[in-house]
Amino acid sequence: MSVYQESFKIQSDRRPTFQDVTAEVEMALKSSAIKNGILLVFSQHTTCSVLIQEASDDVNYWGTELLMQDLVNVLERLIPTCRTEGQYLHPGPKHIEVAAGRDELPQWSLNTDAHLRSVIMGRSQSIPVIDSAMVLGEFGRIYFADFDQVRARERIVRVQIVGE
Repeated sequence: MSVYQESFKIQSDRRPTFQDVTAEVEMALKSSAIKNGILLVFSQHTTCSVLIQEASDDVNYWGTELLMQDLVNVLERLIPTCRTEGQYLHPGPKHIEVAAGRDELPQWSLNTDAHLRSVIMGRSQSIPVIDSAMVLGEFGRIYFADFDQVRARERIVRVQIVGE
């Protein structure tokens, strides 16, 4: 049994962003030389998710695939974007104080909606690997979603593959 780990960086924007990372994950699988096993794609960021979905092909004016924009629209009705302090219980005064100690601006903590969306959508996906290929289905693609809208950031996508 072998274990292979790899990570790569992507850049988010100041709106929900969805990046198709399928090609990067396929390269990690190829580098692993694992033919059969389980592949995990994971976000260590608490405002991000990993999703498997088909490519929408069409995009809106911001470059967001239409299916992903539909997801944002549904999540917006379920968990409205945090626009002002006090809209949600979090962040409380203690959290703002702790964040200030990390040189974070107070408004960066107004991302409660992103945390809640990430909890609902999940932060990882496990994908079977058979004969050196991911089993994603005919149209499956792997997307890294960043729901945080308070600042653009560099994010890390982690891949771990276990198998033989």
